[in-house]
Amino acid sequence: MMKNNNTKLKDGILRGLIYLSATVTVAILVVIIGFIFYKGLPGVNLKFMTRMWDDETTVVDVSRNNNSNSHGETDYVESLGIHIALEDKNIVIKSIDSNSPVKDAVNMKKASYELKTGDVIGKAGNTNFKNITLEEAKKALDEGTETIRMKITRTGGGILPMLVSTIYIIGLTLVISAPIGICAAIYLNEYAKPGRMLNIIRFAIQNLAGIPSIVYGLFGMLVFVQTLKLSYSVLAGAFTLSIMLLPTIISTTEETLKEVPMTYRESSMGLGATKLQTISKIIIPSALPGILVAIILSIGRIVGESAALIWTAGTIAQIPKTLVGSEAAAATLTTKMYWLIKETADLEQASSIAVVLIVLVIALNMLSKLITRKFLKKRTS
Repeated sequence: MMKNNNTKLKDGILRGLIYLSATVTVAILVVIIGFIFYKGLPGVNLKFMTRMWDDETTVVDVSRNNNSNSHGETDYVESLGIHIALEDKNIVIKSIDSNSPVKDAVNMKKASYELKTGDVIGKAGNTNFKNITLEEAKKALDEGTETIRMKITRTGGGILPMLVSTIYIIGLTLVISAPIGICAAIYLNEYAKPGRMLNIIRFAIQNLAGIPSIVYGLFGMLVFVQTLKLSYSVLAGAFTLSIMLLPTIISTTEETLKEVPMTYRESSMGLGATKLQTISKIIIPSALPGILVAIILSIGRIVGESAALIWTAGTIAQIPKTLVGSEAAAATLTTKMYWLIKETADLEQASSIAVVLIVLVIALNMLSKLITRKFLKKRTS
């Protein structure tokens, strides 16, 4: 009887410790996410997601609309087909007609530069719009020659360049690392013979996974940025992250391949298929969901990486136009958040970027779980 009581007491204590650890873990997660959302969620909106980071000032030429009809509104510029408003002592485009000529505006290089709502008009013709009234601005915009020259400032403060750069880095990294990692895992699991060489390879993979990311960043800067002359660029960042991700992709893919029953291989070979045919038509399709999970988890690692990218891709908030060169340097969401905290101590805007990152990571984790569940249902059905 005493023994049973002691057993029940131990089970109760063990169960309590399990519940306590689970509660503490969930509480920590809730506190972290709650605090970040409390500080950053008010700053997340459509403008924050779609605007450039820096203000963009451009001089454009607009041909007036000669067939305009008077609306009799004090804020409506008939010849340009736009409504204007006075916001914080600035004249802002409030709305644009569907046939407005500002949609056909061109910059000084004669390239198309369509004006948008929210653009700030700094100057029109010879009239400076600083500390100007709405009536004076309307008169300056409505009168003059057939073509009017305007100075337009497109307000920044958005994370669009970092979002695009993050997508570029993700795509390039996966294109480089996924084929190499998957092929390496297939070789280790299907072709390599057990022995010292295989043990050395696996030992190297395990050690690669444990190297701090800042060391990868140093390696990437020395090799890709300086030695190979790629400069700070998305390509140098992608190469660096590809090396970082290889241990994860190789290990996860190899474990997935091991779960494919040996009978699949034996049956395929018994029917006359070659080893390559067995791998490509039997083993890889069976292990595909697990391989996809490995790739999705790798995307989460890419999204959250900062140390390796600061030294290889740079911290410039611009959309990369090339893979290498001065126009290829770009900041991802995490590197820009690091720069904000380090250089400006702007915790509110950094928290807003963190909200976007948390949502991305949660979405990726949910996607990996969904793939796993579908895979398990197919195997049990």
